[in-house]
Amino acid sequence: MVLVYVLSNFTMDLKSLKVFLIISFLILSCASPKKNITTSNLTSIDQKVDSLLQIMTLEEKIGQLNQYNGFWEITGPAPKEGQAAKKYNDLKKGLVGSMLNVKGVKDVYAIQKIAVEESRLGIPLLFGFDVIHGHKTISPIPLAEAASWDLEAIKKSAEVAAEEAAAEGINWTFAPMVDVSRDARWGRVMEGAGEDTYLGSKIAEARVKGFQGDLSTNKNILACAKHFAGYAFAESGRDYNTVAVSDEVLHNVILPPFKASVDAGVKTFMNSFNELNGIPATGSRFLQRDILKRDWNFQGFMVSDWGSINEMIPHGFAKDSKHAAEIALNAGSDMDMESYAYVDHLSTLVKEGKVKETLIDDAARRILKVKFELGLFENPYKYCNEAHEKATVGKKEIHDAVLDVAKKSIVLLKNENNLLPLPKSGKKIALIGALANDKTSPLGSWRIAAQDNTAISVLEGMQQYKNNELTYVKGADVSVGRTQFIWETHINTTDKSGFTEAIEVAKKADVVVLVLGEHGLQSGEGRSRTDIGLPGVQQELLEAIYQVNKNVVLVLNNGRPLAIPWAAENIPAIVEAWHLGTQSGNAIAQVLYGDYNPSGKLPMTFPRNVGQLPIYYNYKNTGRPSMNEPESVFWSHYSDEKNTPQFAFGYGLSYSKFEYSDLKLSANSFSNNGKILVSVTLKNNSNVAGKEVVQLYIRDLIGSTTRPVKELKGFEMVTLSPFESKTITFEINEETIVFYTANQKWEAEAGDFKVFVGGSSDKTLEANFEFLKNN
Repeated sequence: MVLVYVLSNFTMDLKSLKVFLIISFLILSCASPKKNITTSNLTSIDQKVDSLLQIMTLEEKIGQLNQYNGFWEITGPAPKEGQAAKKYNDLKKGLVGSMLNVKGVKDVYAIQKIAVEESRLGIPLLFGFDVIHGHKTISPIPLAEAASWDLEAIKKSAEVAAEEAAAEGINWTFAPMVDVSRDARWGRVMEGAGEDTYLGSKIAEARVKGFQGDLSTNKNILACAKHFAGYAFAESGRDYNTVAVSDEVLHNVILPPFKASVDAGVKTFMNSFNELNGIPATGSRFLQRDILKRDWNFQGFMVSDWGSINEMIPHGFAKDSKHAAEIALNAGSDMDMESYAYVDHLSTLVKEGKVKETLIDDAARRILKVKFELGLFENPYKYCNEAHEKATVGKKEIHDAVLDVAKKSIVLLKNENNLLPLPKSGKKIALIGALANDKTSPLGSWRIAAQDNTAISVLEGMQQYKNNELTYVKGADVSVGRTQFIWETHINTTDKSGFTEAIEVAKKADVVVLVLGEHGLQSGEGRSRTDIGLPGVQQELLEAIYQVNKNVVLVLNNGRPLAIPWAAENIPAIVEAWHLGTQSGNAIAQVLYGDYNPSGKLPMTFPRNVGQLPIYYNYKNTGRPSMNEPESVFWSHYSDEKNTPQFAFGYGLSYSKFEYSDLKLSANSFSNNGKILVSVTLKNNSNVAGKEVVQLYIRDLIGSTTRPVKELKGFEMVTLSPFESKTITFEINEETIVFYTANQKWEAEAGDFKVFVGGSSDKTLEANFEFLKNN
C-alpha cells in the first residue's frame, strides 16, 4: 500500500520531529521502491491526494496522466525491445496511470502487482475498457435501450454490465456516450440515446448512476461521459468530420446531457475527435476548462479519445507531438490515451516554461482523487477475485436483466389487420433471412468482450414455440465475410441463389417472418453510410416474398434508423428489433407471439429518404414553413419528397389500443415560482393489458432566439388493464421553459406557449398557456 506521512497529522516534541524529518529524508532519497505508504491518518481524500503529490517527482505526476493500451502477453515473459519494452519499463517506474483493453482477473492482477509492488510509490492503476452495452453478456445497443424510454431498465442494464466487467478486473468504462445524434448516416448513433436533448439527459443520468452506483463495492465501475463535445454533428454524417454548430445549438442541444452527467456524479469525461469553432476539442480550453471545470465545477478528470492529442497535428492545429502535448494539457485534457505525448514531452515543456507544473499537479490531483474514491489505495486488488469472476460472469441474473431491457426496446412500427401477435398453434410459419439464424450479428457493434456466436438467434427463439409448423430458409446472405479488421463486413450485392427456395417456402406459409436489416458490424465507429436502406439484395428479397404472400412480418435488425419507404407502404407488420444483444432471439419471439406486449417508442426519427437527413422532430419553423399560394414553390420543402418523416420521434404502437382525451390545464398562465398542472385522460380501448409512454412537449412561440416547433419536456410510462382509464398529470414550471437565450444565459422568457400531450411527437392534443415573468 502507498504510505504518505504528513507532518500536520502528528503531535510530537522537537526531538521526535527531527528524527522523523531525517527518516523521511532518507526514505524519500532512497533509490529502491518505497513500500507500505499509508494515508489512513488523514481525514479527507483531498488531504491524502495533496500529501501524495508532495512526495511525487514531476515525472511521476506526468505518469499519472499517461494511459497505455495492453501491450504484451501478460502471462508470458516481459518484453525486451521496442515500444512494448518501453511501456513495460514505464510501468515499473510509476510512469503509467491507467491501462486499457486489459481484462480478466489474472491479467489485471499481474499488471496491478507491477505498478503497486515494483514502482517507487506503488500507486495503483485504473483499468479502462469499452463496456458500452453489456460486457460479455450483451445488452441491446444504447440506441435500442433508449427506445424503451424505461429509465429503471436502462439503469439496471448499466448496473449488470458494470458488475460483470468489474468481476473481470475492470474498474472504468468509456461510457455512456451522451452525444445528441440527428443524422442516421453517422454510424455511432447506435451508441447514444438518439436525437432528443431531454430524453438523452435522462438516459445519461440513468446510465451514469447504473455504472457507478456505490463505488466502495467491487460491483461498480467509473463511468465516462463522452464525447465532449459536438462529435455527433459531423458534417454529412461522416465520422470524424468537421463540426460547425452555432452557440445556440451547442448550449441548447449538445451540452445538456453532459451537464446532466456531471449532476449525476460522473467521475470522468472524454473529449472528442472533432473541432468546434475551428479548435479540436482535445485542445479546447473553452470546453474543458471554462465550461466543464469552471462553470460546471466538475471535479473528475478528462481523458483524451484514442490518439486525439496527436491527431491535432493532421488537424493543422499542432506542429508536432510536443506542441500537441502543450496545447492539450494547457486546455485541460488531463489524461493522454495512446498518443504518448504527455509521457514523452511534458517534462521538457515544464522546464521550457510552456506548461506550468501547477497544471500538471491539477491533472494528477484529479486522477489520484478518483483512485482514492474508488478505494484502490486501500485495496489495489479489490477487483481481482477469481472466484467472484467465475461466479459472476454470465450469471442468470445478468441474462434476466438483459432479456428484460431487450423486450422493452422493441418498437412496433406497423400492424395492419392485427397480423401480430402470431397465433401459437395451427399455423405454418416461414422464417426467412440470414439474420434470423445469425448468432453474432445481434450482439451489435462495440461489444469487444463478447464472443462471437453467443446470441440467441430469432430461429432459436421462435423454436421455443412448438405448436406451429416453423420452416426456416436463408433466402440471401447479408454479408459475405470479413476483412482481417474484425469489424469490417462485405455486403452481398449479387448472390440471389437462395431466392427460389425462399419463395417456394413463402408460398406455402400462412405467415412469413422476414428478418432483414444491417449486420451488427455495419454500424458503430467509422461506419457511416450514404445509403441507409436495406443493404445488399435484401430489398429485392423482401419484394419477391411479398409477391407470393402478402402476410409478411418484417423484423428489422439495425443500428440506426433506416429508410424503408417501400416496406412502410406495403408490408402489413413491421417490428423494429435493433441489435438486441445476447437475448435477442428470445425477446423478439416473445413479442412476435404476444407473450410481451411491445411498448417501445422511437428515440430517433426514421426518414423517408436519406436526402432528408439530418431530420429530427424539434426543427425550427423557418420564415417559409408552408405555401401561401397553391402553386407556389417558394417555401421550405423538397420537390421530390415530403418534409415529414416515415416514422416520427416518440412513435411506437402496441397490441393495446390507447386513446387520449380531455387535455386540461389548471390555469392559463403562471409566473415566477408558479406552476401549471397539465392533465390528460389515457384509455386502453382494447382487451389487452399494455404500457404506453405518455409524452409532454412544449413550444415557445416567441423567443429572443428562434425556438423549435416542439421540445420534449416530460414523459411517463403508464400501465393499463383492458378498458382501463387513468388521468396522467404533468407539472410545468419555470424550469420547464428555460433555455440558453440571446443574453447568453439560462433563463425563462415571458410569452405565449403551446403544450402538447400524446403518444408520439406528431400525434398530440394541444393547449395554450402564458408565462408572466416578474422582474
